[in-house]
Amino acid sequence: MADPNIVDTTIVKGKTAVIANIATTGTTLLTNTTSNSVYKIGTLIISNIDGVAPYDVSVSFVRSTTPYKLISTVSIPQDSSLVVISRDTSIYLQENDTLQATASSGNVLQAICSYEEIL
Repeated sequence: MADPNIVDTTIVKGKTAVIANIATTGTTLLTNTTSNSVYKIGTLIISNIDGVAPYDVSVSFVRSTTPYKLISTVSIPQDSSLVVISRDTSIYLQENDTLQATASSGNVLQAICSYEEIL
């Protein structure tokens, strides 16, 4: 696993990943597949696009196939959003680390994740 020195950064790319449907079986939101880079997650927002009912979401940080819960079974009210990660609680994804989300029902939760790829 690459562990680059982010003080001697040569390139920083701002990126945004979007997921239209978080599945009940789990959905990969973002995976760092780039060697010698790190992803600094600045924002992760989960939105409930259903206008009628609240739905639950769980989000995990996955390293070496082991999931570590960031949030577990948190209810998002109808037509609302939940900020899971923000600039003041940012995390880093090293090579092969993954963010994964699981919804209590399909086709109702979406995700937006902004991050910096640091090379």
